[in-house]
Amino acid sequence: MVNETLRPPGAARVTATLKPAAILALMCGAQFIITLDIAIVNVALPAIQADLGLAPSDLQWVVITYVLLLGGLLLLGGRAGDLLGRRRMLLLGLTLFAGASLTAGLAGSFAQLVASRAVQGIGAALAAPAALAVLVATFQEGAARNKALGVFGAAGGSAASFGVVVSGALTAGPGWQWIFFLNVPTVAVMLALIAKYVPADRNIHRGPFDAAGAVTVTAGLTAIVYAINRSVEYGWTSATTLGFLAIGLLSVASFVVIEYRTTAPLVPLSMFRRPTLNAANLVAALVYAAFFATIFQASLLMQQVLGYSALRTGVAYLAIAATSVVAAAGIAPTVLTRFGAGWTLVLAQAGTAAGLIWLARVPMHAAYWPDLFPGFLAVGMGVGLSLVSIQVAAFIGIPEQVSGLAGGMVETAREIGGALGTAIVAAVAIATARSLSAVPNESALTEGFRRGSLVAAGFSLVAVAIAITAVRRAERSAPATASIAEAVR
Repeated sequence: MVNETLRPPGAARVTATLKPAAILALMCGAQFIITLDIAIVNVALPAIQADLGLAPSDLQWVVITYVLLLGGLLLLGGRAGDLLGRRRMLLLGLTLFAGASLTAGLAGSFAQLVASRAVQGIGAALAAPAALAVLVATFQEGAARNKALGVFGAAGGSAASFGVVVSGALTAGPGWQWIFFLNVPTVAVMLALIAKYVPADRNIHRGPFDAAGAVTVTAGLTAIVYAINRSVEYGWTSATTLGFLAIGLLSVASFVVIEYRTTAPLVPLSMFRRPTLNAANLVAALVYAAFFATIFQASLLMQQVLGYSALRTGVAYLAIAATSVVAAAGIAPTVLTRFGAGWTLVLAQAGTAAGLIWLARVPMHAAYWPDLFPGFLAVGMGVGLSLVSIQVAAFIGIPEQVSGLAGGMVETAREIGGALGTAIVAAVAIATARSLSAVPNESALTEGFRRGSLVAAGFSLVAVAIAITAVRRAERSAPATASIAEAVR
């Protein structure tokens, strides 16, 4: 123990300031690296395909598996943190994440890579809500917490855009394995610092948690995605496709029954009687369905059709990455304060749809500046504006006592929407290419990209319709102007 008479003046104040700052940096780091791994694999997909001998329909699972497990188990991870200790779940989740990153980098087969991505998703689902809970517990309610949450949100929001740029550099340099190996020393340092700076869990309240609900909804969504994937090979009327689709729908129905009957539901069904939250969740799913699918198929177009290197592909994505960050941090607060969340989402998703329709007309030998750049710019602007607007829209009329659950539902909708959107767009693109050529050539692959971009644009247009109707109606019926101004301040 330090003798108080020997403590330098102001030392106590410095220590008190340093600890919350260190916790903020660590929690933002955890959120950043978890979100980063959603996007970082995209640019590396052609290299992974070549090294492991994957079929075109296999590639989406390298992305989707992680996102499905993260989204499907996110609410269970939050509940586990409440019941078993948030610091404990944060350490466990990051440890699983790092270990699975190592096995993913060492993968010599499709099965090992997908299994590793699944464990990464489980670890992320445990760590992500725990990081947010630790952050909220560290900062007092008010200006300090709002500022910390703003920094935390910016860390997650910028990670997906940053990931595609980093992916290009690593894939072109030491190899695609390093998009996974990079996590291992990074997380090891974070674990040591978390053990040092984050206080041990206290006042843990033991109780039941809805593991059956989490398993059924995740299994159901996975089966539905697999059915979409198999429809390319066997058609929608085949026994395989219909069988997995039936399993998926039955599992989702079982989830609803479980949530109705259990004493500690993962998602109380009363939350689905909040129209504004439902609308925000649906918009979030559609926004990320379009965005994740676009990143997935544009990475393949640039490398397999246009002949870009991995590094050049990563640099090409700067148009999306930089624009989305500027839109979220610099433009969104002003637009939201003036027009509200509903009209901001309309503007954002209409712009995204326009950008995707622009991409749907790319020629086979597209040039970056006239053909790709305008579309990328519009997509980046739309995602950046939508990221902040969705968070504001989700909390219109939501009581404080369920605000944490509402935030978790929005995050879950984002991840699941991204997975389903990628599966649907990939299925359309692959089916289109195969219908034009038994062995897809540059012309067929380009046409597949065009059709996929139109489907993604459709997601954005549906989001526009929902924002005009449900979100705008909620804003008119609630005094949201003040809360919006406070939320983006």
